[in-house]
Amino acid sequence: MQAIYVEAFSGISGNMFLGGLLNLGVPINYITDEIAKMHLGNYEIIYDSVNKCGIEGSYFNVLLPEEHEHHGNHHHEHRNLADITRIINESTLSQSVKENALRVFNVLAVAEAHVHGKPIDEVHFHEVGAIDTIIDIVGSVLALEYLGIEKVYVSRIQTGCGFVQCAHGLMPIPAPATAEILKSIPHYHGNIEKELVTPTGAALMAALAETVADLPSNFSGSSIGYGAGTWDLSIPNVVRVNLGEVNIDNNESLLVAECNIDDMSGEIFPFVFEKLLSAGALDVWVTPIIMKKGRPAHKLSILAYAENLEQIVLTVLKETSSLGLRYYPVKRKIASRRFIDTELTYGNIAVKIATYNEEMVNIAPEYEDCRKIADKTGKPLKKVMQEAIKKAEEDLND
Repeated sequence: MQAIYVEAFSGISGNMFLGGLLNLGVPINYITDEIAKMHLGNYEIIYDSVNKCGIEGSYFNVLLPEEHEHHGNHHHEHRNLADITRIINESTLSQSVKENALRVFNVLAVAEAHVHGKPIDEVHFHEVGAIDTIIDIVGSVLALEYLGIEKVYVSRIQTGCGFVQCAHGLMPIPAPATAEILKSIPHYHGNIEKELVTPTGAALMAALAETVADLPSNFSGSSIGYGAGTWDLSIPNVVRVNLGEVNIDNNESLLVAECNIDDMSGEIFPFVFEKLLSAGALDVWVTPIIMKKGRPAHKLSILAYAENLEQIVLTVLKETSSLGLRYYPVKRKIASRRFIDTELTYGNIAVKIATYNEEMVNIAPEYEDCRKIADKTGKPLKKVMQEAIKKAEEDLND
């Protein structure tokens, strides 16, 4: 299983994490092309190689037009979670990217709402609503999918110490929203008097990663990427991202939770799916069934890690008409997945490569990329998909 181990010895931000993933080989053109599907307006992508205390890393950032007008001061547009959800869901990004990105935004939104003492729908987020934050989060999720990452581990996180100027005044480090997110993640202040962790960086780790005390013993590394931050410090202001494989077949504690529902409108299920995936479900599906007395119903099934069971149960009880769930342990075997960027004469297509026991078992082009080209050229969709598979096979054999 493809995995990464994130070493946050100098903190973490959204752009640092994305920079580290790009440094591992994710093509910048792939990220920018995918981000363009959200139609976010005017912005400039900065992507460069920088040196931090002798370590060469990738620096990624987003420059907004108003930053020129305000001499470098950020003037972020405020959006709420519903706005962000609409922007992402109305795009042609893959469904898995949409779901994982919204998991991160939900963590951010809950923290901001708690800090401001308001319901989540009433909070207009300074951090969440900014275009650069949207790009950092969605870009990071895209990069993880491109690399075929199925497990993210993170070390203890250094936050820095002192105070930072926020929209509401001078605040202690970590800032309130960051502290709220980090309360479930092992972290320490250290002696660097700078804000080393942003709410975005914390939310990415809280939503997508598992904290470990050290590099997992069953992790076998293959390459290392460095994502650079903005600060020039006494230590390298970088996040180190170790790419490798981990065999967790014997350590995974997976379960399937199920319930039968015969008195809820079918139009509610898509919303329930979103909530369950945000709560940590790995997969969610519905099966038509016949219950006693011949009543038609749906069996709602959720695949999840055992550690997320309570959150899954709470979500089902709150969002459906079910009064309980049954669950049982399961095991699974899965193929490792990664993406390659395949260039055709009329555009680029991301192609997913699946391997099992070091043998390639499947090649699948991204549907939305193929559909875009089919719409633009008038070619049959199936022909575009066939050409993408053929070109990917040729690229892999070169």
